[in-house]
Amino acid sequence: MVPNIGVPGFILITITALIIFGPNKLPELGRALGSTIREFKRAAEGLAEDSKKDQDQSDEGKTKGNGE
Repeated sequence: MVPNIGVPGFILITITALIIFGPNKLPELGRALGSTIREFKRAAEGLAEDSKKDQDQSDEGKTKGNGE
């Protein structure tokens, strides 16, 4: 996902964000980013579960069809 940026890269990104957004806006942006990532993970898990259920149902149908 994100390559290893290391400590100097992280410090540079943090300073740049402070300059652009200011210290008062950063916590709000962090919360918004966190909730967005959380929502994306939930959606991805839901898709994975649906896919697994569909695959399991498909496998059951194939097994029943071969036994007859």
